[in-house]
Amino acid sequence: MTLNTAYQEKFQSRHIAPSQADTAKMLQTVGVKSLDELIDQTIPQRIRLKNPLNLPTAKSEFDYLNTLKQTASKNKVFKSFIGQGYYDVIVPGVIQRNILENPGWYTQYTPYQAEIAQGRLQALLNFQTMVVDLTGMEIANASLLDEGTAAAEAMFMQYTLRKNQQADTFFVSEELFPQTIDILKTRSEPYGIKLQIGDHRTVELTDSMFGAIVQYPAGKGEAYNYTDFATAAHQQNIKLTVVADLMSLVLLTPPGEWGADIVVGTSQRFGVPMGFGGPHAAFFTTKEEYKRSMPGRIIGVTIDSAGDYALRMALQTREQHIRRDKATSNICTAQALLAIMAGMYAAYHGPQGLKLIAERIHGLAVLLTQSLEQLDYKQLNQAYFDTVKFDLGNLAAPLHGVAINEECNFHYNGSEVTISIDETTRLEDIKTIVRVFAKVKGKTLSDVDFSGLQANVTTIIPAELQRQSAYLTHPVFNTHHSEHEMLRYIKSLETKDLSLCHSMIALGSCTMKLNATTEMVPVTWPEFSKLHPFAPTDQTGGYMQLFDELNNWLSEITGFAAMSLQPNAGAQGEYAGLMVIRAYHNDRGDHHRNIALIPSSAHGTNPASAAMAGMKIIVVKCDENGNIDVADLKAKAEEHKDDLSCLMVTYPSTHGVFEESIIEVCDIIHQNGGQVYMDGANMNAQVGLTSPANIGADVCHLNLHKTFCIPHGGGGPGMGPIGVAKHLVPYLPGHAVVDIEQGKSIHAVSAAPWGSASILIISHAYIAMMGAEGLTDATRYAILNANYIKSRLEHHYPVLYTGSHGRCAHEMILDCRSFKSFGIEVTDIAKRLMDYGFHAPTVSFPVAGTVMVEPTESEPKSELDRFCDAMIAIRHEIDNVEKGLSDKTDNPLKNAPHTAAVVTGNEWTHSYTRQKAAFPLPYVADYKFWPSVGRVNDTYGDRTLICSCPPLSDYEFEESEVSTPEFGT
Repeated sequence: MTLNTAYQEKFQSRHIAPSQADTAKMLQTVGVKSLDELIDQTIPQRIRLKNPLNLPTAKSEFDYLNTLKQTASKNKVFKSFIGQGYYDVIVPGVIQRNILENPGWYTQYTPYQAEIAQGRLQALLNFQTMVVDLTGMEIANASLLDEGTAAAEAMFMQYTLRKNQQADTFFVSEELFPQTIDILKTRSEPYGIKLQIGDHRTVELTDSMFGAIVQYPAGKGEAYNYTDFATAAHQQNIKLTVVADLMSLVLLTPPGEWGADIVVGTSQRFGVPMGFGGPHAAFFTTKEEYKRSMPGRIIGVTIDSAGDYALRMALQTREQHIRRDKATSNICTAQALLAIMAGMYAAYHGPQGLKLIAERIHGLAVLLTQSLEQLDYKQLNQAYFDTVKFDLGNLAAPLHGVAINEECNFHYNGSEVTISIDETTRLEDIKTIVRVFAKVKGKTLSDVDFSGLQANVTTIIPAELQRQSAYLTHPVFNTHHSEHEMLRYIKSLETKDLSLCHSMIALGSCTMKLNATTEMVPVTWPEFSKLHPFAPTDQTGGYMQLFDELNNWLSEITGFAAMSLQPNAGAQGEYAGLMVIRAYHNDRGDHHRNIALIPSSAHGTNPASAAMAGMKIIVVKCDENGNIDVADLKAKAEEHKDDLSCLMVTYPSTHGVFEESIIEVCDIIHQNGGQVYMDGANMNAQVGLTSPANIGADVCHLNLHKTFCIPHGGGGPGMGPIGVAKHLVPYLPGHAVVDIEQGKSIHAVSAAPWGSASILIISHAYIAMMGAEGLTDATRYAILNANYIKSRLEHHYPVLYTGSHGRCAHEMILDCRSFKSFGIEVTDIAKRLMDYGFHAPTVSFPVAGTVMVEPTESEPKSELDRFCDAMIAIRHEIDNVEKGLSDKTDNPLKNAPHTAAVVTGNEWTHSYTRQKAAFPLPYVADYKFWPSVGRVNDTYGDRTLICSCPPLSDYEFEESEVSTPEFGT
């Protein structure tokens, strides 16, 4: 026997699930002889790439991790005292292992199907409760992208709530973090909002102002008493936003007690690693009266079909899909996984534990001040929590050199130096800082009486700013303080949620594919997770190499000249791309170009993003086959040619079809002076076979949490970098703190220069291990898997749109509208799928009364068959209702999902069997996933809005309340 010494396992065979034998069977079912024949029938020949992707040879998982270790070693993890909104943390091991590193949590989808998402909904309700308690406000959402964008959302909410419609000025404290001011500049400009940046102590508040924003404690550390400022603002009908440090609110009087209307910030220092900028969960909280104007998702308490406690997303869930260009925000994601971690951090430590942590942070800051004062340095903040400030004059430069030698990073602004203490700071770190300051003056550590100072450390927070009110009083924050209790609590919630660990999640447009373990492992390496986003560039060589490689690879895949990795969500990528187009037109003197043409089938964030970018939306019709009506497009492009800014188009279309007219469509836009923005939601059907640049697009955002394998995390994180053609490169986003200017850069769209940098590693790993051949095959198999499902289901459910050869792209729309005539809604199908162990496909988007199915390349034939079998069985159940064999109201669909409590209860009054309810197909019995609640009552939840943890003993319902509302969406 000759031994094969050259063998190296290919990652693509682990990522792409169908075997060769299964592929042959699937091709036979589809009715083609080869995969190439299927692709030829699916993708128009004229847009196909002529050459394979030029990417490095694919690495094995083993080799990739070894290579990445070498890259990571180029990052220098110095002790960070930079602050500025980012702080080193201690991630409790029980939370890191069982949430952050656990696919049972990070592969969950957004909780739109509440019955199989009760665990993460409860964890997010805990987060909301924590935020409400600590800020002293009344209602919070379930997280936003980062602190800077949360502040921008607050500004716009204040703008929409203004009573004086002529008021167009927003006061911004000059002591906000610079990255936040940068984002406010970006977001204010399209609306004509004037920013007045200044000192809150001296500003003249006028009728022209609709809002104001301050930082607490301020950006340089001072803990101001803003009570008088809040009172003066309210006298002028000016609403006040406060950007607050969540940890400081354990010791400081919460903003809700001295006049804030909105409080925003980041929960990063509640056990979420810095990760060179993200991902981190921002928070947004306000008064009850403004609840219907809040951006983002809100988790609310409701009841299920049995009248029992249940949770759901409340109010404006996906409201941009309904209101489109009238939406108050374009937000389509959050930071659920990180918000869950922050909430668990609060539950693990509890109010007393948090107080001890906050007191230690503050105490060490006081000790540092007193120690440096013994060296004749003067600390300039009168009251502070964790950040001390010095004006060192000509000593700043030598101090910087000594500090670097001691591997310490401070924040420098000219001669001014600030030092921020965090949870990881220890007494030895304080001594190191003092040694640095002492050396600059030719002194030593022995010149400071540490033992005497340490014995007499007391707070310098003034009495009027010291928190007196209770917080985190709910039992959830006072129970799980041992690791065993916390572990069991986390697991008890995890078991209520269906994730990719259980079954395929075939969501059209959302691409729930394999999030490989090897891709995830490096995210928590300290070389990546413990780096501050504003660390000096000579300490970040590993990240810079990774960004450069990812930029090059994504540019090759898209055909574009360059990428910006900054946008940290898909919708934010949309917005960034449109702002780049806007800047391009303005730079050419075409300030009047503000018309965005958007097909009627577009994702709801498209018109919402265009409106936020100051554009006027003109809707383009779709024909009966779901394609863009080219004649209508041409007419409208020519009608508005003098003012045309862009076309927003999704390709393949939102209907799951490669439109053959796409090059003509792009040419029409260009001929009339516009740019083509391509929504990258469906890139999983393009990679390696065609590209945005090849079809004629000028800019495209990529959902890295879809095509490029970043997990959805139960509703976030996501990443939405944009690629642009050469003429748009100069306008890519810059940043106020880190120099990433492209020449004519727009202001920042995210708080960190490279967005949620630590999860870019995941996409880097995916591309590096797949290589050109693997990425192209992934696309081919995504199309095969979709067309296999189509072939199996099209005789049971009409497929709404197909290409000219009868093929779908990577997804398809199954038409369920005819069932409505005998009482079956698409929601009933979605809920019944839970009894079969599946999460529903995308429901009623882009066409009401339909489901959109996308299997991805990562699912094996056996799982595709299991899903098809379930859908066919449900179709037979629908037939029984139509034929009168099942009762129209008492049938498995209408009563779905069936919980274990219902199925095993003493009473069973239904006309079908318990077996039929819970185990409708033989495979279900082998691995049953039980929904933890019955069908949730949306109407009740919105009518009696409860968005923080209620004591269950106080949560009782009248019988009439349970039976009155209709169930379903």
